[in-house]
Amino acid sequence: MSHEAHEPETPHLDFQGTTPYEDYVKADVLTHLQHTLSDDPGEMVFLVTTQVMELWFTVVVHEWETAAKALREDDVPTAVDALKRSRRELQVLNDSWKPLIGLTPAQFNSYRGALGEGSGFQSAMYRRMEFLLGDKSASMLVPHRGAPRVHAELEKALHEPSLYDEVLRFLARRGHAVPEEVLRRDVSQRYEPSPEVESVWTAVYAGDGRDEVARLGEVLTDVAELVWRWRNDHLVATRRAMGAKTGTGGSAGVAWLEKRAQKSVFPELWTARSHV
Repeated sequence: MSHEAHEPETPHLDFQGTTPYEDYVKADVLTHLQHTLSDDPGEMVFLVTTQVMELWFTVVVHEWETAAKALREDDVPTAVDALKRSRRELQVLNDSWKPLIGLTPAQFNSYRGALGEGSGFQSAMYRRMEFLLGDKSASMLVPHRGAPRVHAELEKALHEPSLYDEVLRFLARRGHAVPEEVLRRDVSQRYEPSPEVESVWTAVYAGDGRDEVARLGEVLTDVAELVWRWRNDHLVATRRAMGAKTGTGGSAGVAWLEKRAQKSVFPELWTARSHV
């Protein structure tokens, strides 16, 4: 038997059209979506970072919709797997702030004018994330009236149960005392905390921590914490870049973000801990 070393085979380099990699990833499309509107070299990182965030929003929405569907079918393992994936994805999403979080006012002002009335709160995919978290608002569809497909997708999401609605319905099917007014609430409205739901989570956490429902509660809490960190990182980046000035798009800027950062996602999962 020959022990002569063999050179590695040359990979297939000749394709009739575009490469299979390009056909799958659409890299040429992605890398030609950057059209800066100022002469400032720092605008490119702002634009690309924002586009990357949009892609991660899309992935997280997919995971949470997968989890919601699985819970409707009482398939907890599939729901937990999707939520765990979203936990890792949210960590990477939050890291997306790093290129922007040190912007000085002068650096941001050098291309801020190019944004015009553009603002992150106009992101349709981020709005779908918020709707899945139970933060519903019909008024947030208004900016998208000029984009029929996007508006229809948001309207559908507005009237569908949130991820947390599906969690509570699942808890009720498992015999937990989730009140009827919560189960039958108008899901197009913002979710409001319930003392009875708080009692349900208190009982869950006072029981066996290895229980399937307790494990579901913990991965939901992980998600909620990462959303809170996202909001706070957004607040810090904005405060550093523009102080208390009015935000692009006419929002209250830092003041609006401060109010958002104070809100808890899946609120009873947090308040129940005081009673265990």
